[in-house]
Amino acid sequence: MATPRLDDAQRRARLVLRHRLTAAERTDDVVRIADDLVALHSTDPVTVYLSAAARMATPSLDALDTALYSDRTLLRHHAMRRTLWVFGHGHARLAHHAATVDVAAVQHRNLLAQLAAGGVDDPAGWLGAARAQVHELLVAEGPMPARQVGLRLPEIAATSVPIGPGVHPGHARVLLVMGFEGQVLRARPTGTWINGQYRWAAAQDWVPGGVGADLDRRTGAAGLARAYLRAFGPATRDDLKWWAGWTVAVTKAALDDVGAVEVTLGGDTGGGTGWVLPDDVDDVPDPGPSVALLPGLDPTTMGWKARGFHLDPAITGQMFDRNGNGGPAVWVDGRIAGGWVQRRDGEIAVRMLADVGAEARDAVDAAAHALGGLLGDVRFSVRFPAPMQAQLLA
Repeated sequence: MATPRLDDAQRRARLVLRHRLTAAERTDDVVRIADDLVALHSTDPVTVYLSAAARMATPSLDALDTALYSDRTLLRHHAMRRTLWVFGHGHARLAHHAATVDVAAVQHRNLLAQLAAGGVDDPAGWLGAARAQVHELLVAEGPMPARQVGLRLPEIAATSVPIGPGVHPGHARVLLVMGFEGQVLRARPTGTWINGQYRWAAAQDWVPGGVGADLDRRTGAAGLARAYLRAFGPATRDDLKWWAGWTVAVTKAALDDVGAVEVTLGGDTGGGTGWVLPDDVDDVPDPGPSVALLPGLDPTTMGWKARGFHLDPAITGQMFDRNGNGGPAVWVDGRIAGGWVQRRDGEIAVRMLADVGAEARDAVDAAAHALGGLLGDVRFSVRFPAPMQAQLLA
């Protein structure tokens, strides 16, 4: 049987449809948006809101607040590549077992070694007792910021944890490790929605069953690979390995476990081998014209290691920093065609890096105007700006 072939145009069509970049696919169901992308990046808190809003039929910032903090149908958790994400419950559990548990084990070992270096005679005993006190406090009194936890548990806070040239209070490190282990979760921020300092909540009170429900690592990895391929396939093995932060062996096993089908990639960027789910080898229809202004670190921008099918290599250095972080991007018909920034007066300024034609440029300008209206008086700075943004801010 001949190996199926999916060219660059087909990959872009899948991207536009499955990532809801066309008006016909937009929805106000923010949990569905997160699930369709596997998860939303939350390293920069602004990303979560603007990633969802760009895909909503009626963009709303309040919808994210409701899902995160009232309905609690979305949650923040560290997972792939030790990145902070916002997940629906099902994908959070998969990612926890497929990625977070390994990070948690390293963080646990590191904290024990740091406590010993700080003069704690029984690091394991100290950590066990501290963990229990923090958990008891959060269950009894509800979500609170780390600073308040330290004030309520002064003996834990007074324990110094040396890390590199600095020293950290004990309660802050305990909360971090408990977060990786899924015992506590980040709740409502201490400020507005653009703030990255969060209150902490006991996971059992926030999510029924928590994120650490019994699931073996291999099953979790297969589930996460299946979700990734549904959203981002066809993808190369290196794409999945990079995105998930896995080893070659874990990546190969996950592809085998979901029965991934090998396809030939071809088109503008030449050949290569990609993988799709076994029921996903057929072409999808042409989605038609699409325009979207996506924030820095958006899941679409950060979904593949090899981006040639949607990004001209000549402009990669203007859109991604040296560490591979993608800045705010203008997407036109499944390609990155430029970047944008919010200026101090609130204007959404756009710079196109490709000729998209007058009609598409008008749609870009309309999207920028709509985004400015959505943000209103809110002003934010991008944590990982694209190199081109300095020119837009000048």
